Amino acid sequence: MKRFALCIILASTALSVPVRAATPTSATAPADARAIAAIRARPAVKAAFAALEAEHEQWVDNIVTLTQIPAPPFKEEARAKAYADMFRAAGLTDVEIDEGGNVLGLRRGSGKPGGKLIVVSAHLDTVFPEGTPVTVRREGNKLHAPGVGDDVAGLATQLSLIKAIVGANISAPMDILFVGDVGEEGLGDLRGMKQLFHKGKYKDRIASFFSIDDGSVDGLINGGVGSKRYRLTFTGPGGHSFGAFGLVNPMAAMSQAIVDLYKIPVPQSPKTTYSASVVGGGSSVNAIPQEVWLQVDMRSESAAELAKLEQAFLATVDKAVETENGARSIKEGPIRVDKKVVGDRPAGSTAADTALVRHTAAAYAAEGVTARMSFSSTDANVPMSLGIPAITIPRAATGGRGHSPDEWIDVSAPESLKVKRMDLVALLAAAGYR
Repeated sequence: MKRFALCIILASTALSVPVRAATPTSATAPADARAIAAIRARPAVKAAFAALEAEHEQWVDNIVTLTQIPAPPFKEEARAKAYADMFRAAGLTDVEIDEGGNVLGLRRGSGKPGGKLIVVSAHLDTVFPEGTPVTVRREGNKLHAPGVGDDVAGLATQLSLIKAIVGANISAPMDILFVGDVGEEGLGDLRGMKQLFHKGKYKDRIASFFSIDDGSVDGLINGGVGSKRYRLTFTGPGGHSFGAFGLVNPMAAMSQAIVDLYKIPVPQSPKTTYSASVVGGGSSVNAIPQEVWLQVDMRSESAAELAKLEQAFLATVDKAVETENGARSIKEGPIRVDKKVVGDRPAGSTAADTALVRHTAAAYAAEGVTARMSFSSTDANVPMSLGIPAITIPRAATGGRGHSPDEWIDVSAPESLKVKRMDLVALLAAAGYR
């Protein structure tokens, strides 16, 4: 999960004005505060809070266990199988691994069977390649290992919430579908969420969505940064660098495409960006390459601006190829380019005045935390893009160095329990529990 700071006043419905520094939301509305207070006062919820406290060390143990089951990109199967077993042990029903590789488990509510439900998710995959050492090192209240926070802490927190709900015999009006999903990171391209929302058997029942994937205590992500990623492969006849000098060169076309990309104007608000990120190709220092390739990342908080940027970029690529074919000899063949989409994450947002955001912010406020709203790229992008209220909330453990081999989290009980209580009350509110 990658984060882009953007703060929103709670009373506002606009999500398009990015700022450099995060600012808090406005005060919680009295009606929302009363609704959250009523949930927290329920004896069953108090029992669930006690259960969260009692199993704190088990939560830590679950983080260690899951971290040490490798889940590199596109190879989440071993962790998924273990997580499905944990779902069953925690008391969920209808546990399965779907066609996309997601782990699904249901907590049935008291309402009509087959009615609307809420989804709570945390992602199984990490950014680290196969073979990365994943042994956890504990130093006091800190755990160190690749992926220990993003998003293993989210998986473990989800398990704690399930056990607290089941143990306290809480039955909300709506079913709650818990998900351990695949493909959140990198070129995984949110494939687990796309499976769930476009093809999954629950797709027509989902009323709202939570992703447990924020690394800060006060984070509440209600804006989804969309992205388009391309791998462009430029090909030509190639030849000896001296003997064939004067033939078209695919590297010249690629280079021109990069230069022209960086001339495309983009708005500061909604924030829109691009990056020529990875290049490769060629065979020898004394050969005109037959093939070179480039990877490009484009992002925006606005789906419309992202589409405009994509079209402008593709036009510059075509122009660069045309220019090179006109500048040098094509007697052995012209330059061609293959444009392959390797990433497509939809943009979207959940307005700050929706019940989901308001009640979640009020759940934070009940613990003395002022929600800080922002844009990011998370699993919530998919439901946001479909108009389904969706947000990303904290995973309890705070830490640093995410997406690096020296990633760490702090599992101190006071702050971790505060976040788990916030998350629990927020999802119960979304499920209609009062």
